[in-house]
Amino acid sequence: MLLSMTGFGEARIQAQDLSISIELKSVNNRFLKVIIKSSEAYQRLDTEIDRMLRETLKRGTIQVQIQVHRKPRPDDYQINVTALRTYHEQLRQLSTDEGLPSDITLATLLTLPGVAEEEPMRSYEEDHWDRIEPILKDALKRLQIMRAEEGTKMAQELQSLNAFLHDRLKLIQAHAPEVAREYHKRLHEKLQNVLSEYAISLDAGTLVREVAIFADRSDIHEEITRLGSHLEQFNVFLNEAESTGRKLDFLIQEMNREVNTIGSKGNDILITRHVVEMKGAIEKMRELIQNVE
Repeated sequence: MLLSMTGFGEARIQAQDLSISIELKSVNNRFLKVIIKSSEAYQRLDTEIDRMLRETLKRGTIQVQIQVHRKPRPDDYQINVTALRTYHEQLRQLSTDEGLPSDITLATLLTLPGVAEEEPMRSYEEDHWDRIEPILKDALKRLQIMRAEEGTKMAQELQSLNAFLHDRLKLIQAHAPEVAREYHKRLHEKLQNVLSEYAISLDAGTLVREVAIFADRSDIHEEITRLGSHLEQFNVFLNEAESTGRKLDFLIQEMNREVNTIGSKGNDILITRHVVEMKGAIEKMRELIQNVE
């Protein structure tokens, strides 16, 4: 079953004291790259998150967005008494030393950096992973569903293109024997026309040797056989239980090589036309496979 490397999965939970939201986005990448964005308090979970994703995903760039909001508690808001006293002592001493008016107020001290934070960082709590983990699994499941749905559509398109290549290969295979015969006919007519001007008869043995050399150089039997084998193997990969993007990518390169060789050795207008159509189909397949896990 093919899986697309493009997808989106989201899951969230809203409890009385805690809300958790997780988004997963995946895009193309030859390898697996996990990017995790969360508040500083939860970055210690990055290793666990990365491990969980790698157990399921094989390729692609995965962006993980985690938002955790906990209901504020009284102990979230604390005045840094040490900082406050230090500021007060330094300002009092400065006022004495410099003869400045001592109009230090508590309100002024509370605005100084480090005395009171307007948005205190929510601290990480050990039980939060137990609550984050099932949400992450749910988001991953939704991501996989979307990737599988797109992968199914891609597989259908690839099967259609593969069938097209099969049809064109059969046409080439059926026409290939005619190439040497057509060459023999054209060469014989040309030589007859040229030699008749000088009253010289055509040596049949020479003509046969010339045609044999041409037939050997333009023989595409092996390329047809190998390409047919690649096309059959392609269908096998499409129906495997796991996504086979790397295998398909390699096979496409081999298919393209055989088609190019058929085109260069074919020496025939009809074969060339089929080759051009096949190369167009292979390019479409290659573009699709770039998005297969």
